[in-house]
Amino acid sequence: MRRDEQLARLNHTFDVLVIGGGATGLGVALDSASRGYSTLLVEARDFAQGTSSRSTKLVHGGVRYLERGDIKLVHEALHERGRLIRNAPHLVHELRFLIPTYHAWQLPYYGIGLKMYDLLAGRLGLSRSTIVTAGGAARLIPTINTDGLKGGVIYSDAQFNDSRLALILARTAVQQGATILNDAPVRDLLKDGGRVVGAVIDDTVNGERHEVYAHAVVNATGVFADEIRRMDDPAVKPMMAPSQGVHLVLDRSFLPSDTGILIPKTDDGRVIFIIPWQGHTLAGTTDTELADPELEPKAHEDEIDFILAHVDRFLTRKPSRSDVRAVFAGLRPLVRPLADDESTAALSRDHTLMESPSGLVTIAGGKWTTYRRMAEDTVNHVAGVAALPRRECLTADLPLLGATSRIPRWMEFGASADEAAEYEAKYPGILHPRLPYSLAMTAYVIENEMPVQLDDVLARRLRALILDAEAAIDAAPTVAALMARLQNHDDAWVARQLESFTALAREHYVVGDGGRGMRAI
Repeated sequence: MRRDEQLARLNHTFDVLVIGGGATGLGVALDSASRGYSTLLVEARDFAQGTSSRSTKLVHGGVRYLERGDIKLVHEALHERGRLIRNAPHLVHELRFLIPTYHAWQLPYYGIGLKMYDLLAGRLGLSRSTIVTAGGAARLIPTINTDGLKGGVIYSDAQFNDSRLALILARTAVQQGATILNDAPVRDLLKDGGRVVGAVIDDTVNGERHEVYAHAVVNATGVFADEIRRMDDPAVKPMMAPSQGVHLVLDRSFLPSDTGILIPKTDDGRVIFIIPWQGHTLAGTTDTELADPELEPKAHEDEIDFILAHVDRFLTRKPSRSDVRAVFAGLRPLVRPLADDESTAALSRDHTLMESPSGLVTIAGGKWTTYRRMAEDTVNHVAGVAALPRRECLTADLPLLGATSRIPRWMEFGASADEAAEYEAKYPGILHPRLPYSLAMTAYVIENEMPVQLDDVLARRLRALILDAEAAIDAAPTVAALMARLQNHDDAWVARQLESFTALAREHYVVGDGGRGMRAI
């Protein structure tokens, strides 16, 4: 997947133009292309740079939605979870969870609820839920707080690497015939007789402007959906109600287990997950309403304190700010409620599909787990809007790129055995002692996944920035030099990239001491 090759394919009218390169947009592009529709996807910055790389890394039905009675949403999500494990076993795997109970009534309450969770999954279910004693819970998770512990309920969901799945979706879509372009923001929509027929896009890498035409245009820009809708109709009423969620990354010693913890009730009524991920411990999340979404949201000090306080209650090893390897914030693309006073934590994550009078199709809401179903619904609708030949959706049983890979450490990258061997021979060595990546992997993603800026590699193609922000800063000169070598950049480009990346990392991903300066390493 090379950017110059994608640019060369812009000179014809497409069946479907997708605006937005997150989970939803990439899912729509893959679904559309796999049906044989000519498809173009444009992303303003980088694939999955927004919400889609900042999730809790879970593919799940949503235990908390079951408690609210969203049976339909849970049923659909559990079935999509099963399909995703089947179609992308190299990226998605089962993860067991413990819900610790400190009151006797909680064991039957959660136990019965999770039996229903098992039943709703049907034939696509995972390991069945079970009740454990306090001793059993402590054996599973040695650092669990046993003071007053009555026992717990064990259940299964799935875990994944969100930005890696997004990039594999992009590459699979290209395999299916789609044209995919990053760093190509839409500046305006093109209309003919009052109908949307395309868009004006800027290639910010080469400084060129293009007019691209399509029979149908899909707005899949998540929390930024209203910006595209205003290009269509400046007077349109906003539909998005973005909410910020923050996660902290700690050392694995805080959770030395392959079982995660679900804290079912926080002070604000949400749940918090403490889970093993990529050799570290991931804890989150929060729910903070935002008026104006940003591409690089920043965690608030009280959000960091909130997560640390809740982790402190449930683990014997108490984390402090100095223990946080990285922090990251993401925005949920929630659709506005009918009642203005309804909180974002109470909003349903079900998706919304809208068509404007001009024919602009907007898909909003949803979550990573249901991206494929959202895409299917969208393409079904778009086929009618554009009078395209009716073709069945194929993605329910479509293996993603690399699904058959069994190469240790390379499975998430979609590389063949020959490619992995070639890169390992050509680029020996590790990227950084605290990061699980080789120089070979770094070179592979630079040459095959269209990164434009330094953070594209260190934040999304590799997860260095959210695993250990200081280690990512240390590794940045090596990666920048390799990008310059492979992409023909000069020393001035390297200097600019290092300056901007270091500023980004320290401002948004390194945790300070609450106003007294950055933590020491």
